[in-house]
Amino acid sequence: MAMIEIARFHTPIEADLARARLDAAGIEVLLLDHNLSSAFGGAMMPSRLMVLPEDEAEARALLAA
Repeated sequence: MAMIEIARFHTPIEADLARARLDAAGIEVLLLDHNLSSAFGGAMMPSRLMVLPEDEAEARALLAA
């Protein structure tokens, strides 16, 4: 099943914290372009946080809290 992007992060630390928060809630998460973002400081290529479509609402709520 295809995953959808729910957030972009320009700093690797923010991306890792968001991923950890969703992982702790049992939501499957994928960070795309994370290594490139780390190498370039996020300026050229932000990390993209991806989740399954059925987890989108819960994931967005957790990140907004």
